[in-house]
Amino acid sequence: MAPEHATQPGGERLGFHVGGMDCASCAGKIETALNRLDGISDVEVSFATETLRLSRDLAGKTTATDIVRKIGTLGFEVTALPASAQPAAGPAHGCAPCGAAHGDDHDHDADEAGHDCCGGGCCGQQPADAAPVSCAAPLLPPNVSMRVEGMDCASCAGKIETALARMPGISDIRVNFAAETLELTLAEGGRTAVAEIEKTIRGLGFGVTATRAPGAGGASPADAVPAPEPRSARWWQSRKGRLVVGLGLLMGVAYAVALGLPRHADWIFAVAVLAGVLPFARKAAALARSGSPFSIETLMVVACLGALLIGAAGEAAAVVFLFAVGELLESVAAGRARAGIKALASLVPKTALRLAADGSLRSVPAASLRVNDRVLVRPGDRVPADGEILEGSSSLDESPITGESVPRAKGPGAPVFAGSINVDGVLRVRVEKAAADNTIARIIQLVEQAQSAKAPTARFIETFSRSYTPAVMLIAALTVIVPPLATGADWETWIYRGLALLLIACPCALVLSTPAAIASGLAAGTRRGLLIKGGKALETIGKVRAIAFDKTGTLTEGRPRVTEIRAFGAVAAPQVIALAAAVETGSGHPLARAILGRAVADGIVVPVATEASATAGKAVHATVEGRRLAVSSPAHAAEVAALGAAERAAIEALEERGNTVAVLFDRQTREVIGLVGLRDEPRPDARDGVARLAAMGIRSVMLTGDNRRTAEAIAEDLGLECRAGLLPQDKLDIIREMKRSSRVAMVGDGINDAPALATADVGIAMGGGTDVAIETADAALLNSRVTDVAHLVALSRATMANIHQNVAFALGLKGLFLVTTMLGLTGLWIAVLADTGATAIVTLNALRLLRFREAPPVHDGGH
Repeated sequence: MAPEHATQPGGERLGFHVGGMDCASCAGKIETALNRLDGISDVEVSFATETLRLSRDLAGKTTATDIVRKIGTLGFEVTALPASAQPAAGPAHGCAPCGAAHGDDHDHDADEAGHDCCGGGCCGQQPADAAPVSCAAPLLPPNVSMRVEGMDCASCAGKIETALARMPGISDIRVNFAAETLELTLAEGGRTAVAEIEKTIRGLGFGVTATRAPGAGGASPADAVPAPEPRSARWWQSRKGRLVVGLGLLMGVAYAVALGLPRHADWIFAVAVLAGVLPFARKAAALARSGSPFSIETLMVVACLGALLIGAAGEAAAVVFLFAVGELLESVAAGRARAGIKALASLVPKTALRLAADGSLRSVPAASLRVNDRVLVRPGDRVPADGEILEGSSSLDESPITGESVPRAKGPGAPVFAGSINVDGVLRVRVEKAAADNTIARIIQLVEQAQSAKAPTARFIETFSRSYTPAVMLIAALTVIVPPLATGADWETWIYRGLALLLIACPCALVLSTPAAIASGLAAGTRRGLLIKGGKALETIGKVRAIAFDKTGTLTEGRPRVTEIRAFGAVAAPQVIALAAAVETGSGHPLARAILGRAVADGIVVPVATEASATAGKAVHATVEGRRLAVSSPAHAAEVAALGAAERAAIEALEERGNTVAVLFDRQTREVIGLVGLRDEPRPDARDGVARLAAMGIRSVMLTGDNRRTAEAIAEDLGLECRAGLLPQDKLDIIREMKRSSRVAMVGDGINDAPALATADVGIAMGGGTDVAIETADAALLNSRVTDVAHLVALSRATMANIHQNVAFALGLKGLFLVTTMLGLTGLWIAVLADTGATAIVTLNALRLLRFREAPPVHDGGH
């Protein structure tokens, strides 16, 4: 698979997978190191998705090899991002037809007008968080790839890139921290061998497997990137786990020997400490050379060596062991936070049964399926690609994609999603999207982009931490120097306290407090079918105090049905439906389809209509059984037909019950034959969703172009305010007005409501997973349920509460131990526990968000 390699005027955009990052502090180390390289700019490191993207000036001295080498020296694993892992280089699609335009162009309901086009501005939009990659011809694909194990955060990936970038003949280094892969281009006949690359990476403390190097003819792009398999290794089988076990045995032996030879205990502990601290010292030296001198490794090594010099060898041994345990806990927690997204990727089957033109079956890789291929899906199989059912009927379990636990019955013409489980029937499916574009791939890409986009709180915390660590180091230095010089205090005592302060100086827990919670919140939302585009949107959703809902297709099902029929004169109700259906024959308007559907459902024979025509936006006409008939809105009928008091009263009564009224009349005699009341019924969960929002202190307002009586009837039934008879510009004005007093969210279908979605503080699309819905708004609700809006707000508030807990805990714990250390109440091993323990607790607290279920129900909300 060729890597995504976008060239720009005088430069190129590169992407890497960086393994080994445990927290945002690791990502900061990489950014610091890379920003010092000549010709490197726009460095974007995501700890959550283990990815790095940057711009490289082609005229600069720095090559892609230099970048990889620099990151490698920092102790991280690096792989090139394949093309499918890169953000789209341009608009994902053109203008998506919504299918509402039709030839008759008549109008029953002003609210339908908004559905005739995309609304301007939504189509072809690129996600806001997508990296700025321009379209260009890709360069040569990488010819060396390998799996790199042991990366926990973006910092680890940066270390590997830094190291490999300094090796001659290596370029285009791409490290994917999330997928644990490394890709690079190795010059033919160069001085660097593949074995040297593996040795360099292992020297940084990472594992290397599944290496693919150029053969006689060179590696093919398709084989360049090995597909990462889900790891089932236990914690003790990982590199950090083996280090903890080894250090535990080493320290245990040292303590046992010290008990037998107490006179030589200090020397025995010194040997154990030096052996245990050596891997961390190597990593600290590499980080210091790369521009990150204030790393936790540096602080820990200085503290341990200082403890040896003042005779606290036993405590130094405890510090080394506890630090390794803390690193292991961070690694395990980081893996747990990423497990949800990796599990999504494993839902798509690896193989598919492709149907040939002659009807024969062939097992092929699912990734090789192309648009319009036909595949066979047997009972119990997972659907290998997004597509449309050609033959067969079955129930499909779509819970991996939509979160909906009840299987859905589907037949010919129905869409299916890759990863869905076919329950009980044999299906023949036509592939509509390639593997890189299917729903699961888009969800993964969306979540990765969301995790890469730093939330405002995260940006503030990272800025604060950059000043925090040097400040605490300065305090540690003053602690060592000032008391002995000013008061004649004991040097050994104050050196010991200063060393303890060094261990407390690491900001890992503080920096990790926000991205860990954001990543967990995004993953929890994805499991429920709530797709959120980044930390900023997740933060803002919980702060809204007013939500504006579109009516058609959002609060209602978007499928009007005939609810009441009124006949006048000698005509019966079935005849009214028969004549109205005849006039509407051939129309694609939603209300016309509803009338025709009612005729079919009641078994009514529809007479033949001739001389059909339309008055644009007003009525449809046809000759039926020798009579010139028309079906129109009440406003048009009032102008051209004889509406008496009885007819007007009936129209008013129907509208007050929430119906849209179609008037059937004779154009020649101007006599009203009958009225058809149609109503777009509210979604079953709409009342409960509005009630849950009200219980959370959120005001709900319905915005619609429908007539006032119909809108008020639906609004009263659902328990919310309404504004009726609105044009698209009116909706924008109302959103702006609401924003003056509070934060506002807009919920729409993601197509015709695009301007209002963009104007609101947060746009939420009831899109059912469509491309337009996902790309237009800040969040998309795959299940199109109104209650999911309340769940979205509840998830945001739970995430922000978790962040506040994490920040308070991290700062409080460090502040406490800064004081107790200065007073001499706590020592080195307590200091290291304060750092690694706080980091682990903050991460575990963030993982609690993965258990998020839903907003609390309202008992009288009609749930």
